[in-house]
Amino acid sequence: MQENLPSDDRGQEIAGTIKHQVRKVIIDSERAGQRIDNFLRGELPGVPKGRVYRMVRKGEVRVNGGRIKAEYKLKEGDEVRIPPAHIRIAGIPPSEKIFTNILDQVIYEDKRLLVLNKPTGIAVHGGSGISHGVIELLRYARMDLKDLALVHRIDRETSGCLIIAKKRSVLRNLHELFRQSKVEKNYLALVVGDWQLGNQLIDAPLHIHNRQNGERHVVVNGSLGKQAQTKVSLSKRYGKYSLLQCVPITGRTHQIRAHLEHAEFPILGDQRYGDDDANAISRRLGLKRLFLHAQSISFVDDTGKDFHFTAPLPEDLEKFLSFMTPKSTKKKNSD
Repeated sequence: MQENLPSDDRGQEIAGTIKHQVRKVIIDSERAGQRIDNFLRGELPGVPKGRVYRMVRKGEVRVNGGRIKAEYKLKEGDEVRIPPAHIRIAGIPPSEKIFTNILDQVIYEDKRLLVLNKPTGIAVHGGSGISHGVIELLRYARMDLKDLALVHRIDRETSGCLIIAKKRSVLRNLHELFRQSKVEKNYLALVVGDWQLGNQLIDAPLHIHNRQNGERHVVVNGSLGKQAQTKVSLSKRYGKYSLLQCVPITGRTHQIRAHLEHAEFPILGDQRYGDDDANAISRRLGLKRLFLHAQSISFVDDTGKDFHFTAPLPEDLEKFLSFMTPKSTKKKNSD
């Protein structure tokens, strides 16, 4: 017998499972083209994959009253019968304060997408011991939006511009722009060292390997690594530190962090790829995090509209820079 589960003030069960009765869903243009098995896995979270396929094989799932195969692609206007199922609730929902805070970070929203200034310390999605990432918080806070999906990812420690698609068609279009390298991302990084290299293209293949504790670590490796390129230029000097503009051409894991370590200009506050002594000094001066910020992102969408989003530097990073004296980047005139 199914027990009644406690609910919060948004009517959401807190933990355990809930039983959904038979539902019929009309497929709109956004869901058209999706395979029925993938559609069902989205509609029945927590239901084992094997159970979903058995539902289809046994005819429990019907499209327009008839049986279908798992590879059937949905068409606009299809009526899908979803059978009864127990759906697992994956833990305690976030507090109202948490999902309200994430909504406060929205810097742009229209009918197709929204853009966040993601705070540092929050993963873009849950997993590996993380209950709620950005996408889970948004799905909970904006239950009116059923197809919210991450367009791209940034590291948990990194702050700044993060794009979320509201529609599957928008997600597909933006993914294609990323694949074609038609999306430009600009990052600000405060590094250890006086950058005297001008405009540089760091072209060094990166390879991911796992440390003993299971954490991913990226290294430059000419034989095993995948192509990775980052444009780097000087924004401002701060004594023995340099504020750099970084534009990743490719999108490898930890790319900017690993490339700057390889160039011997590690990012300040980076506990994985940084300089331990410099990090200790910066902590005493008030820097409690990685100094890497996704400052802007721009692209031209499929309609020809030009988008450019900018996320202001977070208060803690601005405050840290205010303690430091900028050094002129102008070159001295030679005789």
